[in-house]
Amino acid sequence: MRGWWREISGLVLPVACGGCGRPRTLLCPECGRALYGAGARRVRPCPEPPGLPVVHAAAPYEDAVRAVLLGHKERGALGLAGPLGVALAGAVRGATAGSPAGAAGPLLLVPVPSAPGAVRARGHDPARRIALAAAGELRRAGVPARVLAVLRQRRAVHDQSGLSARERGVNLAGALEVAAGGGRLLEGGRTVLVDDLMTTGASLVEAARALSATRERLIPASGQLNAAVVAAPALSFGMNRN
Repeated sequence: MRGWWREISGLVLPVACGGCGRPRTLLCPECGRALYGAGARRVRPCPEPPGLPVVHAAAPYEDAVRAVLLGHKERGALGLAGPLGVALAGAVRGATAGSPAGAAGPLLLVPVPSAPGAVRARGHDPARRIALAAAGELRRAGVPARVLAVLRQRRAVHDQSGLSARERGVNLAGALEVAAGGGRLLEGGRTVLVDDLMTTGASLVEAARALSATRERLIPASGQLNAAVVAAPALSFGMNRN
């Protein structure tokens, strides 16, 4: 019921810009440029955890971008999934720009799953919703893409808030797995891990571990796994050493 109400209220209630609060617009031009106007770049957290895939982000996690992500994730402003999907699609393009010319198959966007309790509390799964919007944006641009939500939690984890980078890594180690039958869905396409936000990189490391183990078993020599996120800390852009 809560998720249904959010869907309906997002259509009928007055809106304000998710970034700055300007009335009668979902996202104003200035906040849109902050979200996806600069182009995706590779990002690295500091310290960079072992096992982190190559990550591209659309924007620094600050000011308007932070407000938009929190509005969608925590306050149920579901209409913001569209603009966030545009940003994520740009990051996916950046993540796959170096793919071999002969790479075949659709882009398979695999969202990092939220904890079931968090999904129930929020009434939606933010990363999956943004991934679906990104896949739609890519298809409209002529790029075959679909979302495969094949990762799931195999054990409970603690709330990440307040944990250090090392503590987050320990908290998440071994927490994810590919759902039964999910591995076969990964054949015949180019897999990209996706999430709304990268902070320490711990979630992407664990997701990459779970996904890579299955890919290597079913698709030998499947190559490097890349990841794309909407936003990352500003410092992680400064750590780009390409």
